[in-house]
Amino acid sequence: RLTGAPTRHPGARRALIADQGRNKYVKTITVTVNGTSYEESVPERMLLVDFLRDRVALTGTHVGCTYEGVCGACTVHLDGEAVKSCLMLAVQADGHAVTTVEGLAGEGGPGPLQRAFSNSHGLQCGFCTPGILMNMSDFLARHPDPSDEEIRSGLVGNLCRCTGYVHIVRAVRDAAREMREGAGEVQAWARWRTAPTGSARASRARKTCA
Repeated sequence: RLTGAPTRHPGARRALIADQGRNKYVKTITVTVNGTSYEESVPERMLLVDFLRDRVALTGTHVGCTYEGVCGACTVHLDGEAVKSCLMLAVQADGHAVTTVEGLAGEGGPGPLQRAFSNSHGLQCGFCTPGILMNMSDFLARHPDPSDEEIRSGLVGNLCRCTGYVHIVRAVRDAAREMREGAGEVQAWARWRTAPTGSARASRARKTCA
């Protein structure tokens, strides 16, 4: 039975704390999280998800299974690639850049993927949403024009017990379309900025004729 907003299985959490308490080996690591550098001394057996939640206080990264990498709610980006932070040790992130769901939005606010999830009702309870957003943002970077089948295949590592995935697939498809259109607008703007003006074209023609 779930009550409130659980972040981890109580038994697994107690076992982890006890195990870390017995671990006398501590290492100082430096990890860049959402653009900010953190230097922390951590037990060598501390998981990355616990480092993010307990040391960096970024609780958007969730734990929905017993640290088995099944649910995908803990997904973050490590150097730009989606990884499950409950299957990584914090010391493995030493010297690397981590992005959590808190760092997914740009300076202008929520990005296309976040807006699409809101507009297409791609979430209900929202517990799995951070992991899906992180997974799909990496997926869309590699598959800018995915089919519904490819989207469903990309979602295999994320469990959602509310939506049935129909609205999630729709949201990802809508986000992909907006991102492609936005990329086209950026490219058109870049071409316009670099294109020679009328006087420049005339000058270039005169030099060519000369």
